[in-house]
Amino acid sequence: MAVPLKRSFDCAIAIPASLTSDIPHLREKTFRIGLIGRAAAIFRVDEIVVYPDLPNVNQAANINLIQKILSYLETPQYLRKRLFKLMPELQYAGTLPPLRTPHHPIANKTENLTIGEYREGLVLSHSKLGSFIDIGVEQPVLVQEAKRTINTRMTVKITELEMQPKAVFADPRQIKIYWGYKVSAPSVPLTQLIRKREFDLVIATSRKGIPLTRIIDELSERLKASRKVLVVFGAPTQGLHEITLHEDVKLDDAVHFIVNTIPNQATETVRTEEAVYATLSILNTLSCSFPSKNSHRFDNL
Repeated sequence: MAVPLKRSFDCAIAIPASLTSDIPHLREKTFRIGLIGRAAAIFRVDEIVVYPDLPNVNQAANINLIQKILSYLETPQYLRKRLFKLMPELQYAGTLPPLRTPHHPIANKTENLTIGEYREGLVLSHSKLGSFIDIGVEQPVLVQEAKRTINTRMTVKITELEMQPKAVFADPRQIKIYWGYKVSAPSVPLTQLIRKREFDLVIATSRKGIPLTRIIDELSERLKASRKVLVVFGAPTQGLHEITLHEDVKLDDAVHFIVNTIPNQATETVRTEEAVYATLSILNTLSCSFPSKNSHRFDNL
């Protein structure tokens, strides 16, 4: 399989806190959230933002559930038991689909490691030699650098495999291939989030939007020129026009494009997770010819 390089732009998606408000059971809620995480991994999303969408409603529990499950799903399997203790939100985590991204390796033997390989790890302990990091093989690797806090998740790069495997700490932002998504949940309304983050391009999805076929060339050019892109999705009970009106802001004034990515839909409604797959698939197709953001950078890595 071809190595999935990072996109030419940082891609974030924004999903509402009420994503699972129409589902009563935690098992089905977990499944829907898992679909979002899986879509993010398939289409190389760098960040999933969970935003509050119902004014005067305490959505803390919903936000916590979505954030917890998405973070659990993004964490390599060999680190999950250490980083996530037993908690009610993860009762049905066993039903989540595997991501099988580059930072979720299957190999669990030291003999399968290669020099220069990146792995996600957890700081287990310290000695006078350095820090010992669990990277999912029989023995931890040694990092002879400044000690990091125990039980902290770190990215490392394998440097030596003789006797005691050794590694150095690495910056995930400098890894050329797709290295998973992060999850954030700023406690600000959607339009404030958009203004605060200063995205180069913000795309809203709506059945009331302009059909993609009418703006596909313009959208493609804007994508190509952008460094930070946000794609926003509505909620099960209200679209983005209604959500921004709660803040006395017109959607047209908050975003660059309002796009209908599923024109001529035959169903009365399109679920949020369905819109995520349809929209990200289109954007992936539009951007597949763009050069990787790392095609000319970090050549020494």
